[in-house]
Amino acid sequence: MSRILITGTGLLTPQDGITNDELVASLSVAVEAWNRENADAIARGEVEERDLPSESFIRKASGIGHRYVLEKKGVLDPGRLRPHLPLRTEDEISIQAEMCVHAVGDALAQAGRTGSDVDAIFLGASNIQRAYPAVAIEVQHALGATGFAYDMNVACSSATFSIQAAVDALRAGSARCAVVVNPEITSGHNNFELREFHFIFGDACTAVVLEREEDARAAESWEVVGTRLATSFSSNIRNDFGFLNASEDGERAPHELVFRQKGRAVYREVCPMVARHMKEHLRDLGIAISDVRRFWLHQANLKMNQWIARALLGRDPTPEEAPVILDEYANTSSAGSVIAFHKHRADLAVGDVAVLCSFGAGYSVGSVVLRKVAG
Repeated sequence: MSRILITGTGLLTPQDGITNDELVASLSVAVEAWNRENADAIARGEVEERDLPSESFIRKASGIGHRYVLEKKGVLDPGRLRPHLPLRTEDEISIQAEMCVHAVGDALAQAGRTGSDVDAIFLGASNIQRAYPAVAIEVQHALGATGFAYDMNVACSSATFSIQAAVDALRAGSARCAVVVNPEITSGHNNFELREFHFIFGDACTAVVLEREEDARAAESWEVVGTRLATSFSSNIRNDFGFLNASEDGERAPHELVFRQKGRAVYREVCPMVARHMKEHLRDLGIAISDVRRFWLHQANLKMNQWIARALLGRDPTPEEAPVILDEYANTSSAGSVIAFHKHRADLAVGDVAVLCSFGAGYSVGSVVLRKVAG
């Protein structure tokens, strides 16, 4: 059976960046205005007074220091708290497809490929821009690719689930050169109105090229030693936005149509699930945890990553063993672990083993065990 290789990665980082201090200043104005407008209801106990944000709370709760967004003026406008994204016509490329083309272009350049070499595209993201036609097919068209393309959504695990789909297609012979792309416009579905959520997310797009070993021509490549996926239903991370909203009878609670989570429950339930998942995956592959040089973990929360790495290693991880990009990018949903891989792999040697792992809403967990074979 042919070995499947990752032969290139790409990353689109938006130009607009937002610091914690900028977010805190914006939300403080919005919260004070909301509390004034709802003072009577607050006094009657009908609604709770909203808490003011703080930079120290953000750092302590998440380890996040900064994030990139497609458009910051609208996000930082206390009267809007969401990006300004101009409406595009059907004749123009969509925002997500445009992000993808840039990230995929960089990944193909690393792989020594062009768009015409691609015959399978798997687009995974926590929110897809539209129902249909699939954004993946639009990307296929823009790249001049052939074969097939489709969208998939497994929230923050969309990248690893897409990678397994690509690996399966390559092994089955239904594709020869596959692209996984993850356009995460999290600023469009984040809740910027509440202190516990406003700082979490940032925008980015990642791309990965996968090929069979006999077809690869890249200077650097990574063998996919194994993939493993798992899901277990939970409503602790949820977003109810969908096409049926307009037809629903009854009233929804505020903020049901954007991101929300029960953070403490997620921490308590997901961390052990992820650590157990990776331990069992490595064990079944006959790889000792001590032989793993690096863990590219989902970049959701620094404390979660530290807990998971500690459970695996039996000690605190070094920055080299579990690199963090939260301080710059924040949580970019499914793109986070791929950003860590993209930015923190150059120092690894041929033969080194590493794990790319995601986890998030669903719950969902995906792990991809990699071994460097060239570069």
